[in-house]
Amino acid sequence: MRALAGACLLLPGAAFACALPPSVILTLPTGHYMAGAALTVALTAWMGAAAQRLPELRAVPVMERRILVPVAVSSYLSFLCFLGLVLVGFLGPRDPMHNLMTLVFWTGVWIAVPLASMLFGNLWRCLNPWTAPVRITRSLLGRQGSIGLSAFGHWPAVAFYAGFVWFQMISLSPDDPAVLATVALIYWLVIFALAVAEGETWLEQGEFLTVLMGYLAKVAPLWLDLSGGRARLMRGWPGAQVVRMAPLDLSAMAFITLALAALTFDGMMETFWWHGLIGENPLEPTGRSAVTWVNTLGLLGVWAMTSVTLWLVIHLGRQIGGAPFAAGPVMLSFLAIAAGYHAAHYLVTLLTAGQYTLAALNDPLFRGDALLGLPPFYVSFGFLTDQTVMPLIYATQFAAILGAHLLAVLLSLRLVGAVRALAHVPMTALMVGYTILGLWLLSTARSG
Repeated sequence: MRALAGACLLLPGAAFACALPPSVILTLPTGHYMAGAALTVALTAWMGAAAQRLPELRAVPVMERRILVPVAVSSYLSFLCFLGLVLVGFLGPRDPMHNLMTLVFWTGVWIAVPLASMLFGNLWRCLNPWTAPVRITRSLLGRQGSIGLSAFGHWPAVAFYAGFVWFQMISLSPDDPAVLATVALIYWLVIFALAVAEGETWLEQGEFLTVLMGYLAKVAPLWLDLSGGRARLMRGWPGAQVVRMAPLDLSAMAFITLALAALTFDGMMETFWWHGLIGENPLEPTGRSAVTWVNTLGLLGVWAMTSVTLWLVIHLGRQIGGAPFAAGPVMLSFLAIAAGYHAAHYLVTLLTAGQYTLAALNDPLFRGDALLGLPPFYVSFGFLTDQTVMPLIYATQFAAILGAHLLAVLLSLRLVGAVRALAHVPMTALMVGYTILGLWLLSTARSG
């Protein structure tokens, strides 16, 4: 009965409660938003499947010049910054909102860099703190070979990403600066050792941040192509890079499904519905330690359900449309959804925790300094109760979710090619359901 009730909650209806962020309830007609978005996705898929031509999604060069700052230089500077943040994590204040380790990582690396990459291409390529140290170490050791890790594809990145997701959402103290610094340092050392043994290029398929940032950047309308010491600025419609990618292999598809499942469960685990399902009082949560195992099982369950659902939908499409409706090309379209969900899910966190990050960067030692040239300011969350601002924030999140699904529909049609229109019906149904779920997760009452 609980499962049936939960399924009913996902259907569009007259829902007027909107929690953005938790504990801030606004009276918005969210059911109308969901119904309109679902209808838009369905009509777009139907018209696209019936159309004789689809947009080309071309890439156009804008300008070209020599690379001013080599990747090795920017990577080494990033590595030095990483070491500094680790020291701050160990020696700085234990308050997460006043420690640069937690603020820069969770707000900068995990939110701001991905969002910027969705607009301006793969910024992580220059910020990667492993590239230069690995290149220098292999050069000093005279090492040129590998140990065969590349044969495992993206599976190492899948394993590391799964561990990170568990640490972020379920572990007891992911915001503790010392704990975060310890985990980050251990992870850096493990990846550094593996990359030195295998080679610098292994990072692009074995290190989860490099893989994730690269995937999210594929929807950017602007990006840089680096080749032979030259940088060429490109522009194109979002997804222009995706249609030129090779089909994903099984390990890459597992990575994408994990990204989708992680964002879904991160939004679900604080909803009143989830708390009711696991027997928790959402108004008096008992803390992370009491729900560690059930949330772990929930995360694994959502990942399994996401994988199975995608496999069934693609299998049905293949049965109807034949060989062109293959998993490798179709799964590329879900890069757009992963990017849109990441942007919508973390927007409010960026607007809130981002203020603490700016304040800490401006005055890291709390001595009244102004290293960024900003005057002293107080962190304010007052906009979260402003009935003019909050609808605009929800509208932005709504646009990110809906735009991501519309782009995914277009990419799916382009990547599959000419098949029977009926073959797209299962995928369209999934896209509609996924749109409703994503908007419901943003608008339902939450506990945290």
